[in-house]
This record gives sequence, structure tokens and C-alpha cells, in this order.
Amino acid sequence: MSCVLFNEYPTQDGKRIVEIQLNAERSLNALTLEMIDLIQPKLDSWKEDDTVVAVLFDSAGEKAFCAGGDVVSLYKSMTGDGDPDFPTDFFTREYILDYSIHTYPKPIICWGHGIVMGGGMGLMNGCSHRVVTERTHMAMPEVTIGLYPDVGGSWFLNHMPGRTGLFLGLTGNPMNAADALFLGLADRFITSDKRAELVEKLQAERWDSCAYAATNRVMRDLEGASQEAFNAESPVQNHYRFIQQITDTDSLTDLVAGLTAIESDDKWLSRAKKAISHGSPLAVHLIKKQLEVTQHMSLKEVFESELVLSVQCCKHREFPEGVRALLVDKDGAPQWSYNTVDEVDPAFVDQFFVSPWAVNPLADL
Repeated sequence: MSCVLFNEYPTQDGKRIVEIQLNAERSLNALTLEMIDLIQPKLDSWKEDDTVVAVLFDSAGEKAFCAGGDVVSLYKSMTGDGDPDFPTDFFTREYILDYSIHTYPKPIICWGHGIVMGGGMGLMNGCSHRVVTERTHMAMPEVTIGLYPDVGGSWFLNHMPGRTGLFLGLTGNPMNAADALFLGLADRFITSDKRAELVEKLQAERWDSCAYAATNRVMRDLEGASQEAFNAESPVQNHYRFIQQITDTDSLTDLVAGLTAIESDDKWLSRAKKAISHGSPLAVHLIKKQLEVTQHMSLKEVFESELVLSVQCCKHREFPEGVRALLVDKDGAPQWSYNTVDEVDPAFVDQFFVSPWAVNPLADL
């Protein structure tokens, strides 16, 4: 069976709602190059099709919308078991897809149920109508594998309130539905039992005027009917003042020292402390610098910048070592290039930001 299923639902006025369903339940719908290459031409064709009024983006199973990118295939290419050009191919086509979603001229509804991490965040964040449910679990935990939050993370982390994006990028701390709404990562909360009703209401709408207004009417109605089940407790919002204080430092060394020095029974803070203590010190520097250099970039420039950094990360041992320790050998004992954040050589960090191409593969986005 295909790793992506495409369905369509006729509307009462002769239009079509089309569905993209990630269909790799066993891998928590991790995004592969095959998936990307199946989805892109469909989106391109629907863009020009006047009978298609909206796109529904969801996944098979109850556990995850998409738990990340295909880092196992990346690992194979980085360690000599695969095509050495695979990282450039994968990231280029993934970012083209993400950019297509961000700039799509029709409503795309993302049903962000279950785990939404890494590459899944990239898919969801470009959508015009991003739905979270009572079981949404978001994170950008790349620091734990020696990478940084890509797939447009440089864009959406920089657009979060205050310095919450920096904090969440450095720690990979999880986010629930209330967090996602507070941070601007989601637009609506709808309970998961209303998934079928969503399709029925979209089919019953009139699509002869504004497709965005029609989509909003359906979303607003379902969100209103879901309010009793909404848990407004947002750990990120509750810790907002702390996040602002702990990130208000003159150096990364001070920031990490301040966070690791905390003694608290607060599980959310303990999770952040553990992640930054065990994550890659080099990745901590890459995350901070990437957010700085992309702060005032356009979306296109952000993806070009991320492509440089992602491909450079694949040429260094840190990222494959992180994947090995967490996902391949699963020994949980990565041998990072540096032991601490203050040992990291800034000149070495700078090398990751040098483009390996005369012309960026995303120059024509």
C-alpha cells in the first residue's frame, strides 16, 4: 500500500475537498523522500484545478500526524551506506514542499493529532488552518541528535512571543494544544472525535465565494463545540516570565549554566534542564546562531539558509552520532565533539554557515 493516500470528497455544490493522508503508521508517519515526491505534484496540480476548493492534510492512525523526517535514511547516507547526494536531495525537496504549503493559494487544513515533531512541524506550520486536539504533542527536539530545528523552524521559532522560540529550540521541550495556540503554532482546538464531522461539514458548505471564509465557518463551529474538552493549561505560557529571564544573558555559557543550576520539582523545567545538559553542545551553538542570522530574513531566505546548514550538518560527525545514539544503537550515550558549550570553537561553528554551492538549490523558490 502507498505511503501516502489521496482521497477526495465531493461538496454539495459540485466542488471537491481533497485529502493527503500520510500512511506509514509503524514509523509514526515519518516523512520520507518518497512521500514528498508523491505529495508535491498533487499540490501543484490542485493549485490550478478550479474544482478543488480546499486540502485536508492528515495521517493514518491515532499516534502521530508526523513524528519527524526520515533520519534513518539520512544516517545511512552519512555513514557510507547510501547515496552521498541524498541529504541535499532530501532537504531540497522537503523544503520546496514546506514552502509550497506556506505559500499555497487555497486553504490547507492540517489535522495535527498526536505526535507532531520535526518534519511534521514543517508540514503543519505552513498550513492555513492548523488544528490541534486533546492529544496533540509537539516538539522540536533536534538538539538531542546534534541537529537544529529546520523545516522552517528558523521562521516560526523567531515569530513566537518573546524568546520562547529560542528556549524551545535549545531544550526541545514538549508543547500541548494550549501551548500551540499561545505560541501561534495552531489556529483551532477541535476534539479528535470530530474528525469525521469536519469532512461532513466541509462537504455541506457553499464554496462559490471565498474558500477561506467557508473553511473558517466550519472550523469556528467545530471549535465552539469542542470548548468543554479544552485544557487551557499551557506550561509555556505559565513559564513565560522564567523563559524571558533565563534567556536574558550575555552568552550561551551563562544561559546554559543558569538553566542547569536550577533545582526544582517542576517537571517541565527538569525536562528542559536534562535536554540541554545531555544535548549536543555544538547543536546549542548552531541553534542560537541560526535564529540570529535568520531573524530578519524572508521565508524564502530562511529555507535557503536552512538548506546550507542542514547539508553542512550531514557532512560533520555530530548529527550522525546523535542519530546513532538515539535511534540506531539506542545506547543513549552520544560521543559529542565538545563536552560543554563553552568549549565550542566559534570559528568551527561559522563553517556550518558557509554555502557549499555557488548557487543555492532553492534560489528559484
